[in-house]
Amino acid sequence: MKRLLALLVVLMASLSLGWLAATITQPPIHALGASPEDRSLAYPKARKADQVDRYHGIDVPDPYRWLEIPDSEETRSWIEAQNSLTFRYLGKISQRAPIRRKLERLWNYERYSVPRKEGGRYFYRKNDGLQNQSVLYTVAGLTGKPRVLLDPNRLSDQGTIALANYSISPDGRFMAYGLSTSGSDWMEWKIREVSTGKDLKEKLRWIKFSGASWGRDNRGFYYSRYDEPKGTPGPADTHYNQKLYYHRIGRPQSEDVLVYERPDRKEWGFSPRVTEDGKYLVIHVWKGTDRRNRVYIRSLEDAASKVVPLLDDFDASYRFIGNDGPLFWFRTDLEAPRGRVIAVDIRRPARSNRREVIPEMAETLEQVNLVNHRFIATYLKDAYSLVRLFGLEGQPAGTIDLPGLGTVTGFDGKKDDSETFFGFAGFTTPLTIFHQNLESGKRQLFREPSVDFDAGAYETRQVFYRSKDGTRIPMFLTHRKGLSRERTHPTYLYGYGGFNISLTPRFSVSNLVWMEMGGLLAIPNLRGGGEYGEEWHQAGTKENKQNVFDDFIAAAEWLIRHEYTRPSQLAIGGRSNGGLLVGAVMTQRPELFGAALPGVGVLDMLRFQKFTIGWAWVSDYGSSDDPDQFKALLAYSPLHNLRSGARYPPTLITTADHDDRVVPAHSYKFAAALQDAQAGDAPVLIRIETQAGHGAGKPISKVIEEVADQWGFLVHTLKMDLSDLETADSSRTGKN
Repeated sequence: MKRLLALLVVLMASLSLGWLAATITQPPIHALGASPEDRSLAYPKARKADQVDRYHGIDVPDPYRWLEIPDSEETRSWIEAQNSLTFRYLGKISQRAPIRRKLERLWNYERYSVPRKEGGRYFYRKNDGLQNQSVLYTVAGLTGKPRVLLDPNRLSDQGTIALANYSISPDGRFMAYGLSTSGSDWMEWKIREVSTGKDLKEKLRWIKFSGASWGRDNRGFYYSRYDEPKGTPGPADTHYNQKLYYHRIGRPQSEDVLVYERPDRKEWGFSPRVTEDGKYLVIHVWKGTDRRNRVYIRSLEDAASKVVPLLDDFDASYRFIGNDGPLFWFRTDLEAPRGRVIAVDIRRPARSNRREVIPEMAETLEQVNLVNHRFIATYLKDAYSLVRLFGLEGQPAGTIDLPGLGTVTGFDGKKDDSETFFGFAGFTTPLTIFHQNLESGKRQLFREPSVDFDAGAYETRQVFYRSKDGTRIPMFLTHRKGLSRERTHPTYLYGYGGFNISLTPRFSVSNLVWMEMGGLLAIPNLRGGGEYGEEWHQAGTKENKQNVFDDFIAAAEWLIRHEYTRPSQLAIGGRSNGGLLVGAVMTQRPELFGAALPGVGVLDMLRFQKFTIGWAWVSDYGSSDDPDQFKALLAYSPLHNLRSGARYPPTLITTADHDDRVVPAHSYKFAAALQDAQAGDAPVLIRIETQAGHGAGKPISKVIEEVADQWGFLVHTLKMDLSDLETADSSRTGKN
């Protein structure tokens, strides 16, 4: 299963917070983006209840608890009133229309995913430009005529049904695929015959956080699911007791065979993978978002065989790469925080018998693929990609040169394959697909998107700065060439900093439009991410979480001190865990920022574990159930650190009423509390999307609308001049 996610980060160093705090006074109200119409904002009334919770002897009020009930009449009325206020406000921003046109024009380009090969056929996704969902194609050869295999755009009028995942049978005859509706993590899986494009009768339900792995006889596949819930699933339904099943094609789900379950370990989940030789089922046993996992196996040559533990100490991360009979290869961070490759003989799996194949290096080992009887190893060096080749005994076998500073994806294939595909992207380079012949070393361009902008007009460079405790943090700066240092610039500082996720160079139309509007894009690689391995990750978790916020604040201070921007021109953004980041730093240092965009954020750090899959984040955040962790959480929880009478920067909160990962109650409660606390005239708005979820699978039309609203809000509050953008748009469209 692909992790959804996505996330951005980079920090910059400053000497200490004291230096900047001494030189920056509380800005006048106009510096916070207030305008006459802002001062007349009348926020919808939010009832304050007398709810008080007691944590380890400390009473904590929660007056907006009622907003956790998403479908109550009171909550729905509040949502409607908030959206009415927000869209009325945004509708008065004249710059929003040209921004939207710009987004539509730049988004209207052909883009492709990295192809996969199965059963002698290639499979990839393509979007013609403004299609709400990308279309899945198949083709028999590199020069053959592609054929549509699945077009999700035909499944709903508004493009709100997305192809969340798919898996092709080894012979290329069948495709198992999962559909997600309105951005939900829940998927309904179906089976399609590749040659005819017709679906079989069965449907598989109650699947979440799972892919599918076919048996080598092509008769069925392994997948994981939850028990059917009682009634309609809601935010208070926590997801426990995932079970591993085998589905035989042509049979109803009720006849699926239960392969493995652990009712004594309700938090465990199971990701199945059949080995390429078809002899073994490898089961990655996961527990929430903890990077540590277990690995169990089952022989598929003996129908009576049982699932048995192989790596059962829960002491490190283990990712199965491939095997040669009983010899299994894993990427692990055991005794190697930046990753290495080990060989495990499943007949003698004790730690003393394991053998190191590729040792830990200075760079972080991101992934390893076994193709053409060699390992293709992708590394991160200061958050950008390097690719090295190794023989099966670990001997260096060269490198794959990349077009520049960017991010590489792909390299799928089988042990005997002589070819593979990979994609390369950068901040101003859209995902470009290459075909790599691993025997000759020859590389050829497979698909190169054409976007209506001049990439040569932009530049990216990496700087390093010091955080509060002296830690050296990298940050990417991207902007138009010739950026004047004689004046400051509107700057968008975007971060994430969590869950071992790395923010590497990626192409984004949204960010490109920001830069075309004259803005500077700054992305720091904060602790909590995976850029420098597991030690870097752990330095931003649990009681160390404040390091992440300090890193981000230091990035802002560095940008100001080096005169790239000033507080009134500095906007911050982040989504999910990045939304937590924005909420935390804007409550800790409200005077430092000119605007804030917290998206689908985790903002109530005392109750996040009580909803849907929130319990899974305890490995990164800790839990309010633990006395020491509670103190750390309370110290930075955005909801609980709002101060009545403080002046916070202009804020546009974004969430979705169908988000079943970070439930929207986080954003609802934070918005209500922030509006009540705000002393200045700077606007505090919440934009609540309907028929959408956490972000994955969101229709392009909805993405464009949301980004246009966010950039319009920043243009208005940061007082940006968009005359150049409007002139350019007029010249292209012929309008005056």
